[in-house]
Amino acid sequence: MTGVAPGDGPDTPARGDGTTRRRGRPPRTESAGTRDRILDAAREEFSARGYEKTSVRGIAKSAGVDSALVHHYFGTKEQVFEAAVEVAFAPAFTVRDTIFDGPVEEAGERMTRMVIGLWESPVTRAPLLAIVRSAVNNEIAAGVFRRLIAGQLLRRIAGRLDVPDAELRAELAAAQLVGIAMIRYVIKVEPLASADAEQIIRRVAPVVQGHLTGR
Repeated sequence: MTGVAPGDGPDTPARGDGTTRRRGRPPRTESAGTRDRILDAAREEFSARGYEKTSVRGIAKSAGVDSALVHHYFGTKEQVFEAAVEVAFAPAFTVRDTIFDGPVEEAGERMTRMVIGLWESPVTRAPLLAIVRSAVNNEIAAGVFRRLIAGQLLRRIAGRLDVPDAELRAELAAAQLVGIAMIRYVIKVEPLASADAEQIIRRVAPVVQGHLTGR
């Protein structure tokens, strides 16, 4: 009979209590908290270094885990970035379908308020800054950003517009708001950078509405 040496089988002892774990997988004690910690570290790394200079090893070190664990949860650096984008835009993806709840003539204000609200919140502003800065400087990051925004947000908005050029209208509305976000929160040009958020919403919402439903 051929024996099997310790460690050669599918299961390898993990601790001295006799329990086992499968090779290549994280210990069972790893939880969703580990994944969240990796995402937090990834956003900080992307924000501080940009997409190109950020590495999986650097993210792992910042999160206090092994690089293999980053690959286990997310895969490649591009996939880590995509996960960070999804988390940052989760509030927008959650409320995107409510933009057209109520009179269609008020959709522009709801869309404007949603976008400005994301940037005004300290919780979502930092990851948004990291994402935008990375997307501006790297085509891979830009592709991830473009794919998620187009697929998860703009096409859903366009689907609610009963006009032939719905996708173009949704993109023009988004471009208006992205431009304002860049000038106010990224470049920080005055007086827009210090203007009251409600004042911005009041003045920009009619323009966004015009892109969505205007003749």
